Amino acid sequence: AAQGQRVAGGEEGQRTLAFFADRVEGNLLAAHQELQKLALLYPQGALTFDQVEAAVLNVARYDVFKLGEAVLAGQVARALKMLDGLQAEGEAAVLVHWTLAEDIRALKRVKDAIADGKPMPMALREARAWGAKERLYERVLPLLSEHQLAHLVDAASTCDGVIKGLKHPEWPLDAWAALKRLMLLTMQQVAVSPTSSRGTVPTRM
Repeated sequence: AAQGQRVAGGEEGQRTLAFFADRVEGNLLAAHQELQKLALLYPQGALTFDQVEAAVLNVARYDVFKLGEAVLAGQVARALKMLDGLQAEGEAAVLVHWTLAEDIRALKRVKDAIADGKPMPMALREARAWGAKERLYERVLPLLSEHQLAHLVDAASTCDGVIKGLKHPEWPLDAWAALKRLMLLTMQQVAVSPTSSRGTVPTRM
């Protein structure tokens, strides 16, 4: 409105707004930048769906690092949606795996350091866990035993092999299906209760 622009009325306008919100989901900075782009590309007045689609089509919808945060938060439905979005946008499976596996390895390092007598704040700093990630680590660490973390580390290693083309009798052959399994295994371990996540973690894949 400040730019003198608006969407069409009725169903088309609602469709346009829904598309715009979906494309910049979770990224307010991107939303602001895209609104500014619309002002540069088009004159004041009503914007059609096609105009908005053409302007924002190249906005990255999902952030691979935000996926790791969603997993640690136990946000099942959101994490699954983000994984599908990353695949659809052509993100490299190896980068997604690295993000998930790095969190698992870091959690194990922190757990081991605490077992050796280090205070949690020091262990978190050494694992380079800051900000939102630090808070998530603090939440999930008490829920994870050394055995569970060792199992997740093994699962991350197996998933890495699948992505590189190695077959495993208990894992899917497809790299993205393997990533989904690793992600669900992790969320199954960090889930506190059904109210702590957006959805239910399947027990098997």
